[in-house]
Amino acid sequence: MKLNRRDLLKAAGAAGALNAAWPLSAGLSPAAARSAAEALGADWDPAPFTLGVASGDPLPHGVVLWTRLAPEPLAAEQALPDVVEVGWVVAEDSALRRVVARGTTSASSTLGHSVHVPVSGLQAGRHYWYAFTARGRTSRTGRTRTAATGGTAVRFAAANCQAFHDGYYAAFRGIAREQLDFVVHLGDYIYEHGPVGGDHVRDHDGPQTLTLADYRRRHALYKGDASLRDAHAAHPWFLTWDDHEVVNDYSGTGGGAPFLQRRAAAYQAWYEHMPHRDDRDGPAAALPDPVIHRTRRFGSLLELTVLDLRSHRSAQNLPDGTILGAQQKDWLVRGVERAPDTWHCWANSIMLSQLRGRPGGPFMFTDQWDGFLNERREVLGRVHDAGLEDLVVVTGDWHSAFVDDVRVDFDDPDSPVLGTEFTAHSVSSSAYSPTWNAANGPLMGRANPHLQYFEGNRYGYDVHEVTAAHWTTRMRVVADRRDPHSPVTTLTSFRVRRGTAGAVEDPATAGSPAQYRRD
Repeated sequence: MKLNRRDLLKAAGAAGALNAAWPLSAGLSPAAARSAAEALGADWDPAPFTLGVASGDPLPHGVVLWTRLAPEPLAAEQALPDVVEVGWVVAEDSALRRVVARGTTSASSTLGHSVHVPVSGLQAGRHYWYAFTARGRTSRTGRTRTAATGGTAVRFAAANCQAFHDGYYAAFRGIAREQLDFVVHLGDYIYEHGPVGGDHVRDHDGPQTLTLADYRRRHALYKGDASLRDAHAAHPWFLTWDDHEVVNDYSGTGGGAPFLQRRAAAYQAWYEHMPHRDDRDGPAAALPDPVIHRTRRFGSLLELTVLDLRSHRSAQNLPDGTILGAQQKDWLVRGVERAPDTWHCWANSIMLSQLRGRPGGPFMFTDQWDGFLNERREVLGRVHDAGLEDLVVVTGDWHSAFVDDVRVDFDDPDSPVLGTEFTAHSVSSSAYSPTWNAANGPLMGRANPHLQYFEGNRYGYDVHEVTAAHWTTRMRVVADRRDPHSPVTTLTSFRVRRGTAGAVEDPATAGSPAQYRRD
């Protein structure tokens, strides 16, 4: 029986042999790195499309298609010409016979032989299939879907935090099989550190990720999980990022020249590996600072606002501190003041709601919005003043599930409820221990009257279904993150009624395990 990733790496660390087990250890040849990765359950698509295919940022009449040529995925340099011509095709059927668009593009070594093809002229609210060709080979076939301009429902999944060394991606196997309009990834797609033998490591432990080649290899390792590639090939994605795409708890506006070089390398590698649409002219314009924040509408049902809470932030705990940056904050506030009558969803990488560890105690983590109190108060005040209704915030980062009432003033239990925040379980990244969760769940409940629900012992993703009358969130969890084929079930579900702020748990699942429920 193959050992799972976490146990194999933990055993290797205890034996002092981690370099023999961790694929990105210094000094390994590409072949040795690949062998070590395969021992951890990694595999890749046939060359040169080893990293798979993906689509992203669906509009009513178009999407972005992505792939990257990497014949040897864990090599620092690819044995390819500087420029490779890549063909692409989009069709109405999975056999790619009813072609609606085709063309060629150039994959340059400047951007790691990645391609981002913006396809337009498609019909709204329907599936399409696509594939790439290069060097006499054809990629797998991917499926995408354009944004609907009508219809009665929008269904999407939200996922976050997928440390490769902490477990398999059975959650993405589940996402690949869901019937969805799109996926939202809320950050920590990669982790810049690796294991050193323990269950959890600090950012300065293990092999460091510093250069563009380092970050490229890191992304390529993560895409060595077949379930992740399947989820990309099954649905279009929207993406934001958090800290571990660069380094733990970083501020995008701080640091000297070495950090800025590292950040630029991380941002470029992220762009090279994601189906991300950049609104500026030409792919090189996306570097070194891809524009993340955007608003997308799905008919009259849903307005999706994707936030970037890392690139433009100041240091924490300053009276005039900012988590959004001045330009993004102005953009967000203008959107609030001009918002249409629809559901409003903020894709938010780190927790918006206040979180104290015990009654009267300090904030648990000021890397969250809790470290930017004045700006949070200002933004939520503008939401209240504008009369914005039907706000749902979907959040990652915590490696545990929370359901919170979003209030104008979190310290005032009588303050108006503006909406609901759903914080999803992680895909694989380690959470606190069951003992910690059992002890601290009730403490967090007493310290945070707006907290409705907390569950920290499981891993998975959320599925959100939006109709004219209701918003329904189902917490989908895997039985065991050590099993790449682990079954997925619904732990519990919550519903928000249109025009009524606050979520209600489904009575049929309200008896499911949790470490805190508000009475």
